[in-house]
Amino acid sequence: MQEKLEQIKQAALSTLESVRDEAALEQWRVAHLGRSSALMGVFDQLGKLAKEERPAIGRQANEVKQLMEARYQETAQKLQNAALMLTLESEWLDVTLPGRPVGRGRLHPNSLTMREIYRIFGEMGFQTYRSREVESDEYNFTLLNIPPHHPARDMWDTFHTTTPGVLLRTHTSPGQIYVMREYAPQPVRVILPGMCYRYEQVSVRKDAQFTQVEGLVIDRHITLADLKGTLNDFYRRMFGAKVRTRFRTSYFPFTEPSGELDLECQLCKGQGCGMCSGSGWLELLGCGMVHPTVLQNGGYDPQEFSGFAFGMGPERTTILRYYIEDIRYLWTNDLRFLEQF
Repeated sequence: MQEKLEQIKQAALSTLESVRDEAALEQWRVAHLGRSSALMGVFDQLGKLAKEERPAIGRQANEVKQLMEARYQETAQKLQNAALMLTLESEWLDVTLPGRPVGRGRLHPNSLTMREIYRIFGEMGFQTYRSREVESDEYNFTLLNIPPHHPARDMWDTFHTTTPGVLLRTHTSPGQIYVMREYAPQPVRVILPGMCYRYEQVSVRKDAQFTQVEGLVIDRHITLADLKGTLNDFYRRMFGAKVRTRFRTSYFPFTEPSGELDLECQLCKGQGCGMCSGSGWLELLGCGMVHPTVLQNGGYDPQEFSGFAFGMGPERTTILRYYIEDIRYLWTNDLRFLEQF
């Protein structure tokens, strides 16, 4: 048995010297150290030997196994080193070259505008209030003095869901009802930012989805002069003290009287361009005094309280702040455009 172990060792080590790759090394391991190898067969026969022979044969078998495993590890390391050197020679890398620059994250231009809006209104004493984007017909229309079949509903091209009475909000005005019902009969001074959705034709000035910032002020003795003063002060802080604004009468079911505010186009400085349709002015928001019916639906007594509301479009403000010629650039996620900010 000792001679057989010696023969197994010599045959295995001799074969190992001819191994040149990892696949051949794995075949050698299976043949000489695997469960069906001759060496493992010796271990299986130890129980059949005489008691006095077992210790010597077992010790010699273990020594042969340990030697073969050590040589196997040495050969495996040599092959790995050789493969590494071959890779380094064939895939040469100049480690002195500078690394690739890591792109720096930036805020979206509309986010920059929204932050500035929050800052200015915060300085003016407004709190920020959030409301949901998926809304009920009741809050989006009925409680805002737009009952079913009212012709004013045609002013908002609505995205309806498959659930009756559930839709994507067309404006942030439903948030007014939530705020009033939460704080009535206390005075209110809040802005309500969020995304809105309308099924509209996309153009350089309009998109089917857009952000809006609703404003609501309710207290005793609030007048139209308070509304005009607040909005004029806001846009002077946003665009500078010399910026020109104008108010026009309009109609919204939830305000009476109602109006719209235009800002002098900052792209053409009032000379007329494609963005302002040649008028020199760009509409930025609708506004008015809160309708008594809406006040009552919110839990306020119209005989005692009054208030004003407005809904501005931050995208158009962004366009004027950064001289962007097409509102669609804001939502195409083109890095060539966004990296400019």
